[in-house]
Amino acid sequence: MPDTVPPVDPVALTAELVRCPSVTPTEGGALQVLERLLSGAGFDCTRVDRSGVPNLFARWGKRGANRSFGFNGHTDVVPVGDAAAWTQDPFGAAVVEGWMYGRGTTDMKSGVAAFAAAAVDFVQATPPDGAVILAITGDEEGDAQDGTLALLDWMAAQGERMTHCLVGEPTCPRTMGEMMKIGRRGSMTCWFTAEGVQGHSAYPHRAKNPMSALVKLLARLEEKPLDQGSDHFDASTLAITTIDCGNPANNVIPARGTATVNIRFNELHSGASLSDWLRGHADAVQEETGVRIGTRFQISGESFLTPPGEFSALVRRAVQAETGVEPVYSTSGGTSDARFVKDHCPVVEFGLVGRTMHQVDERVEVAQIGQLKAIYARILREYFA
Repeated sequence: MPDTVPPVDPVALTAELVRCPSVTPTEGGALQVLERLLSGAGFDCTRVDRSGVPNLFARWGKRGANRSFGFNGHTDVVPVGDAAAWTQDPFGAAVVEGWMYGRGTTDMKSGVAAFAAAAVDFVQATPPDGAVILAITGDEEGDAQDGTLALLDWMAAQGERMTHCLVGEPTCPRTMGEMMKIGRRGSMTCWFTAEGVQGHSAYPHRAKNPMSALVKLLARLEEKPLDQGSDHFDASTLAITTIDCGNPANNVIPARGTATVNIRFNELHSGASLSDWLRGHADAVQEETGVRIGTRFQISGESFLTPPGEFSALVRRAVQAETGVEPVYSTSGGTSDARFVKDHCPVVEFGLVGRTMHQVDERVEVAQIGQLKAIYARILREYFA
């Protein structure tokens, strides 16, 4: 049996993780820090690296337990950007006037530190009748195809199972405790390529202008809203993100043009139904203009909802007990790895205030790290009570 370890300081652990330069997909030592801590507390740890992407699976308790509470998070971070614009070392974890600075302090090394610290203390103080699982990836900020997905694939092959999972992403817009996620919108991108006939701009009737066709197509896509929203989701959105032809001449109609749109969609749609809708409009404009329009799609994730129930209510109670704030159930924001976990077990998300994530001088209020650990610890106690 491992020696009993003292209570884990989540602030010190956050600082140790921030000092690991784990910019996607570099591991940077962050998972090694966590593996040492968790192994020392009796967790069975396995590195589940795939295609060069680092991942860590850790379980306390027996495989196949009737109840297995899971935490999911990531230790990889986005690039620093302009290092000279930072007032503190991006990997220094400096604490200034109650704030810890560094890339990943908010998104989401503090969250990982808080749930790792809560899990270690919990199994040491009150060993539960069940299992506690930590599934931590080094590939959430990148393509995410070999991160949490690799962990879930490995778990399925090994007979490992979480009965419920909490993702520790930042969820609060301004105030600690104000919001938790019970679902996420889907996300997809479509690339249009229009092939026309090049010609002189003084003789447009002799050409087929791909840019005119793209403008017509994009206007059609924006003409009406996709929907008016639903009970748990805001209205779906379509954004035009690029339109280009790379043409340096102002008197030449180009032969080829491209455009890109990104859609964030609710449960009234699917990636497949929206692909059909986009392709249908492209075909119609092609028929009208004689310009050939091709489509390419990337579906980053489907929309999903964990219906409000006992699990979400448990998390809400714990947040309110520790913060005095009752979190609202939300499905706003971008995507997260919860989009993968939802195919494995019921999943919700709760974490810190995320106002500075991905920014220069990313930082976290130090007091909130301890508060987050207390919330996660309370969730574990209630879950296994």
